[in-house]
Amino acid sequence: MQQNKSDVWVGMFVLIGVLALVFLALQSANLLSLSFQKTYTVTARFDNIGGLKPKAAVKSAGVVVGRVESINFNDQTFQADVVLNMETRYAFPKDSSLKILTSGLLGDQYIGIEAGASEQNLKAGDRVTATQSAVVLENLIGQFLYGKAEQGGSGAAPDAGGKE
Repeated sequence: MQQNKSDVWVGMFVLIGVLALVFLALQSANLLSLSFQKTYTVTARFDNIGGLKPKAAVKSAGVVVGRVESINFNDQTFQADVVLNMETRYAFPKDSSLKILTSGLLGDQYIGIEAGASEQNLKAGDRVTATQSAVVLENLIGQFLYGKAEQGGSGAAPDAGGKE
């Protein structure tokens, strides 16, 4: 009987440990966000969202002020419509701007919001028009290499310093 009780306690302890590890894994992968704050929905349109994913953070001054709810492709404008859930305790002016940024060199992408100067604040259903798309590393490398190729092909050979 004594061994049976200790087996139950060990089993419960292992189960709690496994649940804690699953919770931490989901939390660190941004797949689980436990926020009980009230939110309002705002939409924005981007030319290129890069690797932005639903549940990505919306940050202002490094503080998480919301989350990306969904991302859809608009086949009329050929742009990405991003729906954001912003916490109601944070009010931003209507002329605020959104940028897609990256945490570190190869980290997750998130949306950074810079407050504007308007007297009116964003409210549920508003659309943010001032957006800046994600910087795609492959495009930057291509532009750099293309620029270097043009410089190398169009430049004349430097003078050897000899007299004619």
